[in-house]
Amino acid sequence: NLCRFCWAGYNYLPVRAFPKERILQIAADAKPYSNRAGLVSIALCDHPDIEEILTALVDMGYAISPASLRLDDLTPTILDLLRRSGERTITIAPETGSDRLRRVINKTVTNEEILHAAEIIFSSGMENLKLYYMIGLPTETDDDLVAIRDQTLQLRDVMLAHARTRGQVGRIVGSVNPLIPKPGTAYQWLPMEDDDLIERKIKRLRGLMAGIDNVYFNIKSERHSFYQALLSLGDRRVAPAIEAAERNGGNWRAAVAEAGVDARFFVFRDRSADRMLPWHIIDGGMRDTFFRSQFENG
Repeated sequence: NLCRFCWAGYNYLPVRAFPKERILQIAADAKPYSNRAGLVSIALCDHPDIEEILTALVDMGYAISPASLRLDDLTPTILDLLRRSGERTITIAPETGSDRLRRVINKTVTNEEILHAAEIIFSSGMENLKLYYMIGLPTETDDDLVAIRDQTLQLRDVMLAHARTRGQVGRIVGSVNPLIPKPGTAYQWLPMEDDDLIERKIKRLRGLMAGIDNVYFNIKSERHSFYQALLSLGDRRVAPAIEAAERNGGNWRAAVAEAGVDARFFVFRDRSADRMLPWHIIDGGMRDTFFRSQFENG
């Protein structure tokens, strides 16, 4: 199943595994210059040779830093290899705290499965857990924000239960970002959620997460995401602002003003009635009728 918000999930199809031999040759060539290997993939554990790759990297003496790991492919063997390399933090992406909202975005993992994965992660000797969440998703309510807090507390309980046997407590670090609708996804017709509403949700979530020992949440502001959304949802009329931002060292507020770009028009406009979108000239391999059916049935 493809998450409705995820550009990479749609646009990297069909799945193609980078050859194991090539990965290990690059690692061997780089070893004189680095002791750390970063493995980046939207589905790292789906690689058919992942255990052999990890084993070889460990034998080379690499500390391995993986990208966010999909829970349905996480195994004790993979976790043991990562721990042997020196890694002490695993990153996963629940996206939200409620099963209901996860079904809306077409992410099929459940809270029960997330807790089960946490048991595997912390029992393997991992000390820390990093979580990726989003706010501003379609149909989101206050209950969904509370669910993020509740899920984090449950994960913290799992961490503490395993930490007692080791005598050392790790931490849970959450990263929360507003949804930025992406071209070439089922959410390409959506506007970014209203900035005042996002700020209220951010304030609410900060209040929910305050004062929890060993839990640290980094919640990105609406303003932090606003110009990302402009680049995501804009058309060729945004180009002068990009040129201005390059000239002024990345001051997007000044660049948009200089170029006379109505940024809010692009970021907060509902496109659901549009028959054509600026990026329809790009063929990502998926039919627009498929995206429309996903959008309307989500």
